[in-house]
Amino acid sequence: MFPPRQPTLVHPILFHVGNIYLPTFGLLAAVGLLCALLLSERTAKLADIDPPKLWNAGLFAVIAAFVFSRALLLAQHWRSFREFPLLLLAVPSLTASGLLLTLIAVFLCLWLKRIPLRRALDAWAPCATLAWAFLALGHFAEGSDPGLRGRPVALYAAAVAALITIASLAQLRRPRPPGETAGLTLIAAGVGQFLLSFIRVPGVKFAGVLDVLQGVALAMIVAGAALVVTIPAILE
Repeated sequence: MFPPRQPTLVHPILFHVGNIYLPTFGLLAAVGLLCALLLSERTAKLADIDPPKLWNAGLFAVIAAFVFSRALLLAQHWRSFREFPLLLLAVPSLTASGLLLTLIAVFLCLWLKRIPLRRALDAWAPCATLAWAFLALGHFAEGSDPGLRGRPVALYAAAVAALITIASLAQLRRPRPPGETAGLTLIAAGVGQFLLSFIRVPGVKFAGVLDVLQGVALAMIVAGAALVVTIPAILE
């Protein structure tokens, strides 16, 4: 394997004044989430959903992900939080457990608001890939997604995410069965992530064969295929 080289353009801190600093990744992540929420107003109409309802559900999902992940982080490191509260709160805390709790909460939110799940997934599909593009740019800015032989894999990921966003929007504009756009978007994103993993610095191995990101990518492909092929009626 070739050792990674540091990216030539690394700006993890956008600006720093005394004890106040603005991380580039955090700013791009916030901008990406805002753009995704704004886009959801357009995609909601295409998916035949009331835009304010989907906006509120999307905002709830963002807040839930932050709250659940932070709560789990504090529960696991309570002693450290009591000694260094600001330092611990600055640590990235988005975890699999937090995402699982967020998904459950979002499903309940959609059910209570009587928003069809498959249509909501269709409307959110291009929004999610748009947010992914901004997150990838954030990883490039802070140099946290290194590639083999110094390849700017984070930029490649941003380009892939942008292309999938455009394709997903085009798919959403056509009459399709509910859930198909979301399924195809999941498949495309999974394939893109899996292929990009071959030019990334290898991560932790899962079952001694695949790294974690490759496993997640394959799970996305399987979930997308299941959504497209079966589209179970129970999700409506």
